[in-house]
Amino acid sequence: MIYFDHNATTPIRPEVLHAMEPYQTRAFGNPSSIHAAGRQARAAIDVARAQVAVLIGASSDEVQFTSGGTEADNWALHGRHCVTTSTVEHPAVLRAAEALQQGGARVQFVAVGPDGRLDPAAVLDAIDSDETDLVSLILANNETGTVQPLAEIGSVLRQRGIPFHIDAVQACGKIPVDVEMLGADLLSLSAHKINGPKGVGALYVRHGTALSPLMHGGGHAQGLRAGTENVAGIVGFGAAATLRLQELAADGLRLTALRDRLRAGLMAAIEDVVLNGSQAHCLPGTLNLSFRRIESESILLGLDMEGIAVSGGSACAAGSAVPSHVLLAMGIEPRLASGAVRFSLGYGNDADQVDRVIAVLPPIVARLRALSVY
Repeated sequence: MIYFDHNATTPIRPEVLHAMEPYQTRAFGNPSSIHAAGRQARAAIDVARAQVAVLIGASSDEVQFTSGGTEADNWALHGRHCVTTSTVEHPAVLRAAEALQQGGARVQFVAVGPDGRLDPAAVLDAIDSDETDLVSLILANNETGTVQPLAEIGSVLRQRGIPFHIDAVQACGKIPVDVEMLGADLLSLSAHKINGPKGVGALYVRHGTALSPLMHGGGHAQGLRAGTENVAGIVGFGAAATLRLQELAADGLRLTALRDRLRAGLMAAIEDVVLNGSQAHCLPGTLNLSFRRIESESILLGLDMEGIAVSGGSACAAGSAVPSHVLLAMGIEPRLASGAVRFSLGYGNDADQVDRVIAVLPPIVARLRALSVY
């Protein structure tokens, strides 16, 4: 299989599995227990917390582990009364914001330009300085890979004293992410996007930032998040974070070259293809293309039959007949948005695989267009 769907999830690296193995078998202690087995588990969590903190330029005591990026996003928005966000957020933020609205909170949605980028001035103009108690924005879009100018926004929010939450689930480990440079007060992460295990994520919480517990129970995490920690998963998250930090620069160059090779090859071989998102401000391995006169589902099935895995957009929206909310928010007409395919490259991909996709996809598109009723 050629796997070009790394924005949906990534394979666990062998080094990560090796780090996790003891905590899935013999080192099984509850990290809240005071005996030796419990202390061993607690020490492993502390190491992983430091590893994740280094990846984002934070202090280790500012990292709170969660069950994933969705929980981290929901936790950041929980209990807010006046929120500013954008129209191209991940569903974890959009649905959480809508739930706040249903509870009586005010939510302002800021539009993006045709390339999917936010205008910092538009974001700042939308804020009610007297009422807004959170601005929540995605750093890199999960569908188009478009990277937002959040550092410029964060610096102004810091001056105004308005808390800033950043959804960095797709960005972290692919581009440099530094909480100080971005001006983040809260920042969401997920392990399975960086070759770590599923079911574990983190929320960065800057010292002094107000945060309400999302779950109640025991006194875990200083009373902020009840529940026994997923020790093996957290250890895997830490190991994956260290690997990504070590390889960040080189991997960024490698994936940018592969992405550009794929884009150039497909757009040269296939007519009526449209690039979605910013070409200048994009994650290294993400490419989103719309193919006119066909629907993405047919392309996905055709590629799947050739052993090639891609997606039509967010994995969270799989099976939906409605075009991507991200592409529609960018002003792309629904029929064109329905023909969007996301290629997301990562660990293990190479030029031979890119060339295989360039060779296989044109005849698939030609066959589908010949059958199309568009």
